[in-house]
Amino acid sequence: MRRPADLRRYLSRHRYFAPALLWPLAGILLWLALDAFMASRLQDEKAEAMAAATEQAATRSRSYAAQLLRTIQQIDQLTLSLKLDWEASGAQLDLEQQQERGLYPRSAMLYASIIDRHGDSVSSTLAAFGDASFAGDEFFHYHRTHPDNGLTINKPVKGKRINRQVVRFSRRIDADGEFDGVALVSVEPAYLTTFHDERSLRDGDFISVQLPDGTLLANTEDHAAVRRSYVEAPSFGPTEGTVLEPASKFFDREARIVAWKKLSEYPLVSMAAISETNALAGWQRVAESYRNIMSMATLGIAAFSLTGMLLTARLSWRRQREEVVRQIFRTATEAAQEGFYTMRPLYGRDGKIVDFVYEDCNEHGAALLGTDVRSLRGKRLSQTLDESYRKEIFDLYLHAMETGYYEDEFRVPKISPLRASWVNRRYVRAGDGLAVTLRDISKSKEHELALSRVANTDALTSLPNRHWLGAFLPDALERAARQHRTLAVMFIDLDNFKNINDSLGHEAGDMLLKAAARRLREVVRAADHVVRLGGDEFTIVLEGPHGTEDVARVARQVVRTISAPYELGGVAGQHVNASIGISMFPADGADGDTLLRHADIAMYAAKAAGKGRFEFYQPHLSDSLFLRLAKEHALREAIDKDQFVVHYQPRVSTRAGRLNSLEALVRWHHPERGMIGPDDFIGLAEDTGLIVRLGELVIDNVCAQLAEWGRRGLGPVPVSVNVSGIQLREGGLSAFIAAALARHRIDPRLLEVELTESSVIDKGRATAHELSALRELGIKLSVDDFGTGYSSLAQLQQLDVDVLKVDRAFTSAVGKSEEGAVLFRAIVSMADALDISVVAEGVETREQLHALQSLDCDEVQGYLVSKALPAHEVPSLIARRYLFPASATA
Repeated sequence: MRRPADLRRYLSRHRYFAPALLWPLAGILLWLALDAFMASRLQDEKAEAMAAATEQAATRSRSYAAQLLRTIQQIDQLTLSLKLDWEASGAQLDLEQQQERGLYPRSAMLYASIIDRHGDSVSSTLAAFGDASFAGDEFFHYHRTHPDNGLTINKPVKGKRINRQVVRFSRRIDADGEFDGVALVSVEPAYLTTFHDERSLRDGDFISVQLPDGTLLANTEDHAAVRRSYVEAPSFGPTEGTVLEPASKFFDREARIVAWKKLSEYPLVSMAAISETNALAGWQRVAESYRNIMSMATLGIAAFSLTGMLLTARLSWRRQREEVVRQIFRTATEAAQEGFYTMRPLYGRDGKIVDFVYEDCNEHGAALLGTDVRSLRGKRLSQTLDESYRKEIFDLYLHAMETGYYEDEFRVPKISPLRASWVNRRYVRAGDGLAVTLRDISKSKEHELALSRVANTDALTSLPNRHWLGAFLPDALERAARQHRTLAVMFIDLDNFKNINDSLGHEAGDMLLKAAARRLREVVRAADHVVRLGGDEFTIVLEGPHGTEDVARVARQVVRTISAPYELGGVAGQHVNASIGISMFPADGADGDTLLRHADIAMYAAKAAGKGRFEFYQPHLSDSLFLRLAKEHALREAIDKDQFVVHYQPRVSTRAGRLNSLEALVRWHHPERGMIGPDDFIGLAEDTGLIVRLGELVIDNVCAQLAEWGRRGLGPVPVSVNVSGIQLREGGLSAFIAAALARHRIDPRLLEVELTESSVIDKGRATAHELSALRELGIKLSVDDFGTGYSSLAQLQQLDVDVLKVDRAFTSAVGKSEEGAVLFRAIVSMADALDISVVAEGVETREQLHALQSLDCDEVQGYLVSKALPAHEVPSLIARRYLFPASATA
């Protein structure tokens, strides 16, 4: 039997081999953890699959609702047009002839009819099938007994002429206040669903439209409607919703995720259903792969445990030898007041040093790094250093490895783990590694720095002053050049600071400067520097930024934090902005004076561009700065004095030449230069932010003009206005338009908004909100100059717009080459499939018009029809029924 002393010696001698016995236990625990993880992941995957299917169903329902709403609005407009044309023609309307002329859609699933007061069909696009009587139909009886002139949607019935199910949309016709008949548009159920992409639906899924009482109007697959529909008519609660319906609710006993959305303007409900089997199909494949992974993992863990046991046993004897060496080293270094470290280099595959490892250290050295010897030993140098200065230390280690020695005094960054402010560091190559010595010299440096702090600190803000910057910049530039790094100088001026001083006093101005200084310090990194030059001017020096984008990010943060409101002298809500000029080393200058001068020039360019922004220095700024300021001042004054007028250019039907709408085009009536076109000032307005005020002037001008034409009894002609992407991103556009429409009592359908391609594709939250708000107002959206920006035919289906205005470059190519005609035909075909109207811009010749007529283009605009006219010439244009010159349709 072993004595206690012998047992202690035995356990101490073999303590390094004990970890080998942990490998089998670790393998079992790893397998259990992996099994639990796999089970948890399967549950998460299933939940994610159901959530994704739920979101997909909701998206389909909303998408279908939006498409359905546009279709019903068109049908509604068609019934209203039938009613008005019938009343205006004195009951002499020939629908079959009008359809031949292209005034009504040539759809095989949509039929228009006029029914007289006796219930007989007197005119129809289906005249060839003979007359029919509707006197006994429920909808006819309803309109005869109810004076409601609105649209009525009826339940599906078998058509009287086509012997197929149709959905009827009807509107009452009056004559002298008495019932005179019904305007009827009948569509086959498939007409309400054909524009939805059925290829995305799998077996068991469906899209349908129903009445609020659950009556089914149309289904994406009529032959499956009974098999897939509800056993009992569903009920719909809120405006929209999503629910997992059990299998018992469907005839085919298939559980489904069902999403619905009620149309805002009509008593219809769009419904999208995804079968639970389809929703979980991908999850089933994942579950099978997880089972295969577990089988392979079991074999891998067993091999891993066995290998670990063998390797651990082999390494145990090496640790025992290393411990003897450490004990000797520790005895020699623990009594010292310096931190000692032995660093072993790590080499990459190319034979170059990629990192260093702490092989050993004394207790004082570990304490300097805020840890203990055991925790530090074996760590890599890169694991103990912040990324911001890791490369600098690593390069010094490499220098010591190459030269054999390096020593300096080092100011420790706040983010460093070293428990000292200043250290003396000495690196000595020893064999294949480095011997590192760190000595804390914080106290001696503290006294030295206190003396220089008084001379280099701004008394008001406690920031470094101009004197400090003059001494710091040369060293910083030399360091940046040696390390092949960049350096950025940001010149910051507080806009409207003088107003604060003048209105609230110098004490409030001092409070503002202190608050601004605090905010600037919070924005930058600890390794960067904020300096007050004097007055309301500050400088930020960024050392080693990762390109101009990194600098721009900091500049944006400065602009944002400075613009937040201040409370000064008890007065809250005080605002100032920051104009920032930026110069970069070495691109914009090799010395501090040049960099500061160029940053100052860039700052004035930022002020000229509208203040509250930043600009990078460009060589041309020095020459163009004054010219830019003069142009901006003139434009701002023109907006203040409303020196702008609006001209109107017509858009007409391609085949009939009938006026459909007008486009509002702004002109600057300059008091000295005369009439100036938009190409000369719109760009400047967007760059300076003045486009928002200018756009509001144009919108209000157009609404006032529409109101005047309405008072004069001119026919209602919609007008489109161009809107910049900046107006959308700034927010408030939809609210301004809504107020202007209400103020001038204008129907929203008389106003159309033209957008650039980039605005429609922009996924920003503010833009998306504004576009949605404009649609809710009932305003149509159109894409201007399609094909010249970011869109393509492949992206056309993603553009949620009503009108597509094709750029004049495509129009000019139509009559010149077959390729141009083919491309334009492709645009028309895709737009027609997406229910988007196509307008050809820049039509100037009869040949172009004839080519566009053959391509079924909806509308044309250009000098062949008319140039943009001042408002007083538009009434004569509206009075003309057809706008094509006589020779244009020959």
